[in-house]
Amino acid sequence: MGIFLKNIGQLITVAGGGPRSGNRMRDLGIIESGAVLTDGENIAAVGTMDAVERLVSGSVEVIDAHDMVVMPGFIDPHTHLVYGGSREEEFALRLDGVGYAEISRRGGGIKSTVRATRKTAEEELFATGYERLNRLLTYGTTTVEAKSGYGLNEEAELKLLRVIQRLNDSHSLDVVSTFLGAHAIPEESSSQEFTKLIVDRMLPQVSRLALAEFCDVFCERGFFSYEESKEILGEAKKLGFKLKIHADELSSSGGSELAGELSAVSADHLVYPSKRGLNSMRQAGVVAVLLPGTILMLGLRDRPPTNEFVRLGIPVALASDLNPGTCTIESMQIIVGLASLILGLSPEEALVASTINAAYAVGRGDLVGSLEPGKMADILVFDAPNFKYLVYHFTTNYLTHVVKRGRLIFSK
Repeated sequence: MGIFLKNIGQLITVAGGGPRSGNRMRDLGIIESGAVLTDGENIAAVGTMDAVERLVSGSVEVIDAHDMVVMPGFIDPHTHLVYGGSREEEFALRLDGVGYAEISRRGGGIKSTVRATRKTAEEELFATGYERLNRLLTYGTTTVEAKSGYGLNEEAELKLLRVIQRLNDSHSLDVVSTFLGAHAIPEESSSQEFTKLIVDRMLPQVSRLALAEFCDVFCERGFFSYEESKEILGEAKKLGFKLKIHADELSSSGGSELAGELSAVSADHLVYPSKRGLNSMRQAGVVAVLLPGTILMLGLRDRPPTNEFVRLGIPVALASDLNPGTCTIESMQIIVGLASLILGLSPEEALVASTINAAYAVGRGDLVGSLEPGKMADILVFDAPNFKYLVYHFTTNYLTHVVKRGRLIFSK
């Protein structure tokens, strides 16, 4: 049975073409007094109320969205969804002025989560991951990328990827799996030894077991050098993985250049990209994934050169970077608001960045991210008069309905 969303006050379609860049990031494809009709998992029709209503036949589930905003589901293209333990003590230490290096010296940071994750049973990781997905759903996320990276050895990384695969198979949300074995250097290894392990053993295993679609690497001083990152991503590309890269987060480390050189799908963080890196990304069509929640929670003064991305025609996407250490924000609504306040994106640009551009950042732009016939029916309904009101009230959850793959999975 299809769903007929009628009397929509403001329908945001973001329809037409590929990822939006430049001035096109301000085009939401708005239809006033609109309607949407679904057929099975997909969208059958989008348009004005009069035009779509004429196409309704047979039994349909009706959602009256009178004076409401309807838009595509949020896509979150960068999360560390599955992990063990918690790091609230580190949060308190940062508030007291203790830096990351000192926290790490005391046994905190990524390695703290690695120790906890290695000890946590697979079933517990699955249960807590499932609970997180339930919460993401209530904020309007319908597709989410999830990385490994808190195992840092073959056994634990495969455990995380199995959990991510099970979450995708069992939950209503679509979960895109990324292998991030190269997240940090484990305490028991050197960067050279661990890079060799990833290339010689872990990547072939993940590929053989079909546990991940993407491969990611943290290209940064003190983590994985440009050369090590290139070796890992180059081998991953040979094995058929799509590529992502943690790029230029803490310094200009060459990550943006490497993203363009290897034609990565996305480069993420990008606080300190070089001009050469920006041009490399633009030429290769790499999506820039920005993470304003991490900037907020770490209290960083520097910002990604958002205006340069837009000026150069690089598509900008937004993500939560949900993780236990540097960003615990689960709501993409909050991320959209922070993108306007911290990064300077207009409400239109922020919504484009969290829908269609975010879909392209996880290789799903042909399936989700916009409301147009033939795409999956991933649809949000907000009890808000217009999209600007929605972004203006970004800390208040006005979500009333979530349709995922043509099925109503949340309503209030």
